[in-house]
Amino acid sequence: KECKSGRRLQRNGKKISEGTLCNYISTQTLLKKFCADKAFELRLRQVKRLTQRELIVEANYWRRFYMKLTDYFYKDCGHYDNYAGQNIKILKVFFEYCNRDLLLGIGDFHKNFYVRKEDVPIITLLPEELNYLIYNQKFEQSLTERFQEVKDVFVFGCTVALRFSDLMALKKSNIRVLGNSQYLSVRSIKTAADTQMCLPDYAIAILAKYANVKGDFLLPRFNSINLNLYLKGLIKKAGFAHIVNKTRNKRGVSNEIIKKGEKENNGYEFCDLITTHTMRRTAITTMLCLGMPEHLVRKISGHSATSKAFFRYVAIAQSYQDKETAMVFDKLKGKKLVV
Repeated sequence: KECKSGRRLQRNGKKISEGTLCNYISTQTLLKKFCADKAFELRLRQVKRLTQRELIVEANYWRRFYMKLTDYFYKDCGHYDNYAGQNIKILKVFFEYCNRDLLLGIGDFHKNFYVRKEDVPIITLLPEELNYLIYNQKFEQSLTERFQEVKDVFVFGCTVALRFSDLMALKKSNIRVLGNSQYLSVRSIKTAADTQMCLPDYAIAILAKYANVKGDFLLPRFNSINLNLYLKGLIKKAGFAHIVNKTRNKRGVSNEIIKKGEKENNGYEFCDLITTHTMRRTAITTMLCLGMPEHLVRKISGHSATSKAFFRYVAIAQSYQDKETAMVFDKLKGKKLVV
């Protein structure tokens, strides 16, 4: 309630976002269910006047709570490291709030709660695959009107590196015309970072296609759930359906995830792993792969200079560049001097 009203703010003075509030509510719901299912009594005690023996009892209580809760996440709910870690992180934030804001003095036992994280593989289209979606007229003509709209939104998103929420919020006022060039000028909803990008001809053509559509928005409107489903279908129609291995970690141990509903499991297809966030990831990796300097890509994407997430994109781009470099030197082998 304090987060929603604005009484509790972030350290930088900004209001807690709606997305963060939803995460808090989700953790609270999960915690209530854990206490009910496991008959675990959750309580807080002030530690100021506890004896040494009582402090040991309290430390053991929270150690037992952490073990039972994480067992519940992994064994009963089937969650993986990132989701379990996110909930533990929110619990730690709550305990800090109790100590720092409410001055309850409940101790620092929560600092022993370990937050597990996993770097999930980044799924992106290669520049060659993006080129196919942009320029292959035969493929576009084979699509229904709705799938053509999906393709246009996807291609535009793979160009401008915006988050889905920012992409769907684009209006005509976000376009600036300077001479023969058109610029997309956006302030991110999530981070309030300002970005400006000169649009290529094919992106301008997409906007012109929907210029006379009723409403002030630049692109056809979708919600994230429907667009996720459409994108999987679009990428499958494009033929990008090679088998990929999907794994997630539980307590740091890698587990292969089997595709449900398949009589003979052959693993996940590439198209199955496409989501709305693939657009932003593809845009960033495409710019890096084709030689745009890192600081300019960060300026467009809104990443900070120390962003760990951004350096994962750099690693992907480097592998692409290594492949292209190897091809060049393979060709060099055939360039023999004729004497």
